[in-house]
Amino acid sequence: MTNKYMYFIANWKMYGGLNSLNSLNKVIKFSKSREIKKGRLIYCPPYTLLNSFFTKFKNCLIDIGAQNCHQNYEYGPHTGYINPRMLKNIGANYVIIGHSENRTNGETDKLINKKIKSALRSKLKVIFCIGETLAEKKNKKTKSVLLKQIKFGLNKINNNSNLFIAYEPVWSIGTGRIPSIKELEQTIRFIKNKFKKKIPKILYGGSVNPRNIKDLKTIKDLDGFLIGGASQNPKKFIDIVKKTYN
Repeated sequence: MTNKYMYFIANWKMYGGLNSLNSLNKVIKFSKSREIKKGRLIYCPPYTLLNSFFTKFKNCLIDIGAQNCHQNYEYGPHTGYINPRMLKNIGANYVIIGHSENRTNGETDKLINKKIKSALRSKLKVIFCIGETLAEKKNKKTKSVLLKQIKFGLNKINNNSNLFIAYEPVWSIGTGRIPSIKELEQTIRFIKNKFKKKIPKILYGGSVNPRNIKDLKTIKDLDGFLIGGASQNPKKFIDIVKKTYN
């Protein structure tokens, strides 16, 4: 059982339409119960649903965020992109940056750094994703990979008050496999030790589900979870939250 204030961030990825809104009713009802007093629920749907989610959650404490943003703070001729100021204007308070799926599609540490700076300037809370591939893990490069991602991704960023670091092993996302609890404890401790000033909040992501949450919640240095596929199912999402506190 944990008594910590925890964050539960639902990353819906490229799923969902307007017909998905009714599935949120159970989560809204749950968010108003006494069971969630020490937790914060945050949904990150596709851009197309941000405004609908914002309207849906107006009368409860569930917050919303986006799954990515453009690096430019100023408006400009970037067809098809959305910058952090636009996200803030539509009601988002969080944004996921550096997810491995986007890194695979060409996002560099330098670009991620620009996005984080722009998002923080726009008063968004940043969920900064880091993680190693299976090959990097097998070659015992996990720590060096994470160190590089942190060093360059957070270059010249000194204020960590609006920053979350989500450790997501690339080989764990969507596979049902997670690191051992001992491995996770060591990695989370390694991440925290890299910050001399205020330590950002640390999340774990990668196949988080109602079955493994009982083990994951025992990691004392964690501040919450970034939840992918399981968050699209209201019962599974609620179960994850409940089992964190039971």
